Amino acid sequence: MLSNKKIVGVAPECNLLSIKILDNKGNGKLKHLLEGVTWLLDHHKEYGIRIVNISIGSIAKKGMAEESELVMAINSLWDAGLVVCIAAGNEGSSGKHATVTTPGISRKVITVGSSDDDVMIDDVGRQYLHYSGKGPTKECICKPEIVAPGTNIISANAGYYHKKKPYIMKSGTSMSTPIVSGAVALLLEKYPLMKNTEVKICLRQTAKDLRLPRSHQGWGLLNIEELLKE
Repeated sequence: MLSNKKIVGVAPECNLLSIKILDNKGNGKLKHLLEGVTWLLDHHKEYGIRIVNISIGSIAKKGMAEESELVMAINSLWDAGLVVCIAAGNEGSSGKHATVTTPGISRKVITVGSSDDDVMIDDVGRQYLHYSGKGPTKECICKPEIVAPGTNIISANAGYYHKKKPYIMKSGTSMSTPIVSGAVALLLEKYPLMKNTEVKICLRQTAKDLRLPRSHQGWGLLNIEELLKE
C-alpha cells in the first residue's frame, strides 16, 4: 500500500470491482449507467458481489422520477438481493427540500447523506453550506436513510498517474456513501447470510440520532461499533 497502511478504508480487506461509466471529467450518460447496471445483474453471482456503491446522481427532473428507467434499473439490483448504497447528492445548499438526486430517490435503496455538511469548498474554491441532499422525495418518501462523514475525506486519487498524488481530500455525499458501504461489508463479513432488507434494518436500529430533521439525517449517524455488536 502506498501509505504503508497509515491510510486505510473502513473495510480494507474487502475485494473491489470498479465499473467505469464516467469519462475523465466525471461526466456520463444515462445509457452508460444502465449498461453498468445490466452488467451487475448478469455477473454479480459470478464475482460474488454483495454491495453496490453508487456515488453519482442527477437532479430529479421530469422523466427522472420513481417510475423512470434509471430508478427501475437500480431497483432491480435491490430485488436481486444486492445491498445498494447511493449518494444523496450535494444540492441541499439551496435550502429547499426534495433535493436528493436520482437514483437516490429510490424507496428501496440505502440513500446516504453527509453528517458534517456545514461547509464544503470544492476544487475551484466555491463554498457550499449544508450541501447534503435533503428529502423527502417528490413522492413523499423520507430520504436519506442514514448519514456519515463526508467533508474533507482522504481517499485514493483516481488521477494518481497524472497528478502524482496517491491520495486526495474530497468532500460530498459521494464520500459519505462508501463509508456506509464499507460498514455494510464488515456487517456481511460477520453475518454472510444476512439479506439486504435485514442490513437496512440493522442500520436503522443502530444509527445515532443527531437531533436534526428527518429530512436531513434520516435515521441518524452511522454507528459502526453498534452495528457490529452481537
